[in-house]
Amino acid sequence: MKIDNLDIPSSARKFLDSLGFKTLYPHQAEAVDAGLLEGKSLLISSPTASGKTLVAMLAMLSHLARGGQKIVYLSPLRALAAEKYEEFAALSKIPISKRGGWQRSKGIQTARSTGEMGSVRSGGTNIADADIVVATNESMDIAMRRGRDWVEEISLVVADEVHLIGDEHRGPTLEMVLTQLKLMSARPQLVGLSATLTNADEVSDWLGCKLVSSSWRPVPLTEGVCGPDGSVVMNNGTTFEVDEDKTGIPVGLGVQSVKQGGQSLVFAGTRSQSRSMALKAANPISKLLTVEERHKLESVSNKMLPRQGRSGVRGDEGQTTTKLVEELAALVKDGVAFHHAGLAERQRSIVEEEFRAGAIKLLASTTTLAAGINLPARRVVVSNINRYDPKSGTNQHISILEYKQLCGRAGRPQYDKYGEAIIMARGDRNLIYDYYVLGTPEPLDSKIIDEKAMRTHLLSVVVLNPGIKKDGLLEFFVQTFGGTQLSELEVEMAVDTAVDFLTEASMIVTKGGRYAATSLGKRVSALYIDPFTASYLYETILMVPEDGGAEQHTLGFLYAITSCDEFYPKQSLRQSDAGRIMTLFENHNSELIGFMPSDDCPRGILALYEWITERSERTIADTLKIESGDMHRMVETASWLVYALREIAKHAKRDDLLNEIAVLRVRIRSGIKTELVELAGVRGIGRVRARALYSEGIKGLADLEDASPLRLAKMKKIGPAVAMSIKREVERLVSVNNRSK
Repeated sequence: MKIDNLDIPSSARKFLDSLGFKTLYPHQAEAVDAGLLEGKSLLISSPTASGKTLVAMLAMLSHLARGGQKIVYLSPLRALAAEKYEEFAALSKIPISKRGGWQRSKGIQTARSTGEMGSVRSGGTNIADADIVVATNESMDIAMRRGRDWVEEISLVVADEVHLIGDEHRGPTLEMVLTQLKLMSARPQLVGLSATLTNADEVSDWLGCKLVSSSWRPVPLTEGVCGPDGSVVMNNGTTFEVDEDKTGIPVGLGVQSVKQGGQSLVFAGTRSQSRSMALKAANPISKLLTVEERHKLESVSNKMLPRQGRSGVRGDEGQTTTKLVEELAALVKDGVAFHHAGLAERQRSIVEEEFRAGAIKLLASTTTLAAGINLPARRVVVSNINRYDPKSGTNQHISILEYKQLCGRAGRPQYDKYGEAIIMARGDRNLIYDYYVLGTPEPLDSKIIDEKAMRTHLLSVVVLNPGIKKDGLLEFFVQTFGGTQLSELEVEMAVDTAVDFLTEASMIVTKGGRYAATSLGKRVSALYIDPFTASYLYETILMVPEDGGAEQHTLGFLYAITSCDEFYPKQSLRQSDAGRIMTLFENHNSELIGFMPSDDCPRGILALYEWITERSERTIADTLKIESGDMHRMVETASWLVYALREIAKHAKRDDLLNEIAVLRVRIRSGIKTELVELAGVRGIGRVRARALYSEGIKGLADLEDASPLRLAKMKKIGPAVAMSIKREVERLVSVNNRSK
């Protein structure tokens, strides 16, 4: 089936042709035949890298041409949402004439809505005006909880990575969002995109979709197992051996593929293993590079490092670096890299971009991160069947479904004629071969009735449906995917447990057999935190003496938020941290709230305390082994939880604590001591500039107002452009303050 023959606007056909799309793959054509372009709801279950995004684009283009309203594209991760947003933003080049004569002079408009922690970040076109909204599952859930008007305008939903319904962490949110969308009175068209599913028919029946299932992929894939001796057996009958050349067998497999003209993606079980593998691969890969490739990689390496001497107008004060980033930059020169969540977003993005472009030849990456990112390679090596789960803090065997997802990265469309996926066997090769290569992916199981998921999402249902009865709650949850897999008795027991907890926590009340959320319950739902966490924070607030006067509780509040399940990433204390934590508690004993055992703290409490006392990221990485990426996520989650703490303090009528908590949040967000809080409230002033200004006697807004642009421009990390920007911002803030008086 050719693109030119599809019933979509000619401008859309020309655009797709410019991207190289001319003929549909078999399952894409099957989707069209099944009614994709006529508004039929479909579930597409096919391998990774088999062209599911084109199915989504066809559905969206046809939908808008037929007069559809707003489209939502659901993505499980912010990184994937950003990737899809860039793809769909290009659709603005298509001026679609809708039937009825109306012309889109600006083309198709795309917006982005991402958020995981109660706040939503937007990008692109205003969401209310956008034709396509690329949203994370969490940001969509937040929009529904808060009753955003644009939700009612949704007429097409494209849900990516539907198989993640079975994920214990992200699955319940996706399941709730899809349940509510399919229950909307307007009943939007739903197009689900998923990896190959064992129980795809069960999922499609629940969604009310017609199933289009295929095992076909554009680049043929062979899978195999490598034994401890370096011999490989593939599922097409071929065998070969790898010369590890002192690099280790997994790296040797990767190097072998690069020698044959491909790229390699080696999945490691831990971050340290990914770094170690990249180090081992550097020497043999560097010998394969051309002069032109070396020149290109030198430029890429320089991008990894801080831009010394550069100052921007929005708080870009120059970046610090860590030994890990310096090591990565050095490796990139040799055509190799490692990739894991410890790296800052900027470094990860550069690695991804250059690997896709073919500059980086071998990439060693953790499985938890790379499984969700589009990083294709000719050969994929799964070096370890174990992976570290940062949520539980333990190693776990990867599932067959995860293995198949990793395999799906093998074979670069438009570059490779074949893809290879090889898994390492430390013991019995036949056992690994039978389980993973020949194995069937696990069927999806709903996690919606898990206690945390049920109390969190049941509260949101009560908030959105005041006066709902128990029968109404049961009716809703019976219509979730879990409701189709479990007995009604099991669902009822889970509902009763959640209701009991929420009632005892004063988040819902019952009157005349009807449930309603209290003011606390409504706020907790809007804050997007587990009600158990909210209850814990409420109890913490009540433990603070009301006659404390000017007493600070910084360490106590940090202990509370880092103890929450939502605080991420979790990193336990090491033996070498025992002295540090004891000293911290002894020196700041007056800041504690109640009894807090020093051996029951995450390492994050040390990292955050170092951060708000203006230690550099490099110092934190060197002393605590917490890298920039982890530190950024700790700051992000801590900021969110401190905001939640302040909102809960309001409900506890503890106005005496509000300013202290607000100050702590600014300190966490900016990484500053208390005296810099007022300066850090000015846009364009971060921790480095604030400290430089303070050292020059400028200690607040009034001092900034009095200072001349020339004086500011001469200060460290500022310069003329930033000085003028700061002065304009100060003028705006002073004006706002005067109006509010």
